[in-house]
Amino acid sequence: MNILSEIIEYKKKEVLNLKDKYTISSFREMEFFDSNNLSLINSINSENNISIIAELKKQSPSKGIINNKFDYKNIVSSYFNSNIVGVSVLTDEKYFGGKISLLKELSLIKKKPLLRKDFIIDTYQVYQSKAFGADVILLICEALTKNQIKDFTCLAKEIGLEVLLELHSTDQISKINFQINKLIGINNRNLTDFKVDIYSTLKIIKHLPDNITIVSESGINKKEDLELLKSTNVNAVLVGEYLMSSNYLSKDLRNLEEWCKIES
Repeated sequence: MNILSEIIEYKKKEVLNLKDKYTISSFREMEFFDSNNLSLINSINSENNISIIAELKKQSPSKGIINNKFDYKNIVSSYFNSNIVGVSVLTDEKYFGGKISLLKELSLIKKKPLLRKDFIIDTYQVYQSKAFGADVILLICEALTKNQIKDFTCLAKEIGLEVLLELHSTDQISKINFQINKLIGINNRNLTDFKVDIYSTLKIIKHLPDNITIVSESGINKKEDLELLKSTNVNAVLVGEYLMSSNYLSKDLRNLEEWCKIES
């Protein structure tokens, strides 16, 4: 069993526990459910340079512990006070060391859109995301059927969430309705073995329509990576390990912002 399949099997158990604990009605009664979301796609589209989505991630299956201290309050404070356009929050606990409660806590102080990054396989998780303060949810093509992608996207929009739809191979493009999924993530990390190849973005982007917003994800940690991405139609990058492993976060954020500048 590959890593993605293992995670999805575990998520099925999590969803059963979620359904034992909550109802859809209980999600609708939570404080954030009727709040207006902050738009990630509008923030990206308002930038002339490559936009930055900064990630909050303690660990990963491939790297283990990335940030021992995980002083998330100071990390997020640095993020909110920088020129990034959004914060990606890992809420998977078993594999990435995240918590859904962290999303809720950050929602009380957010200055940028919050992306809930998890493995969403059920409508309950979509409702939960809105109830706990997410502005955007991640959907992963490799983890879902074509119908699930459509249904979850439509539900998300109905309750006030945006969707970042992620893929990591051209094989998944046939699942996407680009009329409803306008924000597309290209994951440079292969989700079956978690190996990273930044050239994945260059290979896949050629097969995508021009009128969508594209986010390159994973493996972006040096100036040369951004120079490579500038040769494409990439609108934003999602950066986690480079920032989460930094000993000088404010400095490395400034470096990243500098690398993302496009000279006119």
